Amino acid sequence: MIVGIASASWGLLALMPGDPARLLVGPQASSRDVAAVRKLYGLDRPLAEQFVTYAKHLVHLAPRGEPRGDEHKGCAELLPHVHVDLGQSYLYRQPVARLVEKRLPVSLALGLGAFLVQLLLGGTSGIAAAARARSRLDEVVVGASLLLSTVPTFVVGLGLQYLCAYRLGILPLDGYGKTFAEHVRSLVLPSLALGLYGAATFSRLVREEVRDALLGHHVRTATAKGASRVRVILLHGVRVALTPIATLAALDLGALVGGAIVVEKIFRIPGLGEMTVNAVQNRDAQAVVGAVIVSSTAIVLATLLADLLAFVLDPRTRR
Repeated sequence: MIVGIASASWGLLALMPGDPARLLVGPQASSRDVAAVRKLYGLDRPLAEQFVTYAKHLVHLAPRGEPRGDEHKGCAELLPHVHVDLGQSYLYRQPVARLVEKRLPVSLALGLGAFLVQLLLGGTSGIAAAARARSRLDEVVVGASLLLSTVPTFVVGLGLQYLCAYRLGILPLDGYGKTFAEHVRSLVLPSLALGLYGAATFSRLVREEVRDALLGHHVRTATAKGASRVRVILLHGVRVALTPIATLAALDLGALVGGAIVVEKIFRIPGLGEMTVNAVQNRDAQAVVGAVIVSSTAIVLATLLADLLAFVLDPRTRR
């Protein structure tokens, strides 16, 4: 799946109109300079040859016991003696692997922050709504989740910027800061903007699954035996509904890590999303494909994690 996504992304970007060499050197450069840049990056070769060269160097074995030569300076180490070469960025004039190493931790931190917002807000509100089905609390939770799921993420982000940063001044408007404390403060608003949409959909799933579990015969039996309401909800409600909830949470984690493009651009967070937008605007195919490979890998690994969680939590899947 990752190979197919990378190949399709590279092909679509290669067929886009415009000359990346011209974009790299600027509109005032001479034709001779453009030709030199095109030859330097191999853009003067046929597209098929360019793709074969890229694919051949994407994952390769490194020589054992030898110092890293010029041909491996832009590589990232996937495993011992296994290198990943994502090519050279025309826009940033750096190896894409180095850009990913710098920006991936930022996107991971943002994705994990949004994931915590989704779990804490969506999970607790969904359980509370299921425990008090058809009450005023249930109506408020369902209505709020429907409202949040229809509002675009960039609108939520701009609203949070206006309220928390511009009007109240309690959090930074954008940027990432330099210290760890500044990093944490700068990720609060982006994590909320990204996590609120997921919390809305997650809340409805948790509500439906827990409510259905609380209607089971085992819940009536536990209640008849004198189990407390909290024990019945957590042990006999949430535990039974844990398989679909954990599966969706794992899938959302991969999507949050790989899909924060709009939020990173709004809040000027130097992650993979911002790099991808800039690379697309400047037709930097190597950087775009590198970001797509990393994002698709995160989603594929999250899908695998979801399958493993279902296998562990639900004994019926083992048959």
